[in-house]
Amino acid sequence: MSQQQTVLYDAPGPRARRMTLIVSLLALVGIAGLGYLFVYRPLDDNGQFTMEKWGPLVDPNNEVFPLVWARLRDGFIATLTAAGLAIVSSLVFGTALAVLRIQLKTLKQRRYVGFPTPAAVTLRGLGWVLNLITRFCVEIFRGLPVVITIFFVASALPDLGVDLGDILWYLVIGLTIYNGVVIGEILRSGMEGLPGGQREAASAVGLTSFQTTRMILLPQAFRIMLPALIGQLVVVLKDTSLGFIISYEEVLRVSRFIIDNLENPIQVYAVVGAIYILVNYLLSKLAEYAQRRMARGRKTRGLPTQAAPPSVMPQTGQPGAGVSVGAGADGT
Repeated sequence: MSQQQTVLYDAPGPRARRMTLIVSLLALVGIAGLGYLFVYRPLDDNGQFTMEKWGPLVDPNNEVFPLVWARLRDGFIATLTAAGLAIVSSLVFGTALAVLRIQLKTLKQRRYVGFPTPAAVTLRGLGWVLNLITRFCVEIFRGLPVVITIFFVASALPDLGVDLGDILWYLVIGLTIYNGVVIGEILRSGMEGLPGGQREAASAVGLTSFQTTRMILLPQAFRIMLPALIGQLVVVLKDTSLGFIISYEEVLRVSRFIIDNLENPIQVYAVVGAIYILVNYLLSKLAEYAQRRMARGRKTRGLPTQAAPPSVMPQTGQPGAGVSVGAGADGT
């Protein structure tokens, strides 16, 4: 193992490690100096570090501190509400879309042996048409910016006579359409990337195509594509900030109102950005925990069961006592 490591990568010696440490420290000092000159000094000269700017956000004794955080709390509640509903609906819609596309692909390849020729041709043509329609819709909604999808939903549904009442639902539907399509493609690619022998084995034991997808392919696709799914759910959370285009009172729109009154955009956006980073960090850690749990579960299920110890036959005092069951009829 050490010889392979030496061939692939020469371990640095003491001099190389010292040079690496010195260069890293110099780079750190240089970055800190540039940050001081081009970031800290200009902000300090403009009074961006005074308590007049930061007091409403960090000083509980400030008279507007409770009002500011009450507004931010309402904004984050609205953001998390929209994100939670959109995440659940996107997962459901994306899963259904992935299963539908897999089933349509199976139908497109089916020969309909035993059916009359006109019926077989009609059914195969119907499978091709449905597959093209779903693929066209996927490409359209995946290619559109999510902001256009949200604005289209909020504008088109009322014109069609569909009044959902609360503007929250327009935002949720817009996010669901875009992110559901992306999640559907993630799961579909995960299922199609599995070895083909699993489908053949499922068909050999009598499972239908839908049963194979639901019981064998889909659970594995969820486990394999979990990092990509969690990444897309983080995108859902961040995309709720686009609700401002339809006047939804999420945290970014609330922040805009606070800035208009206090005139401290850097401070407000810094605090809101830090909270977003914290929430996304917790989501990523949750994803890592879930992935470790599932990996541990697979390893546990893969362990061979321990065989029961052979039973010891009671001593009877007879010459043949304790002979193995596998002995032949003649005692050998």
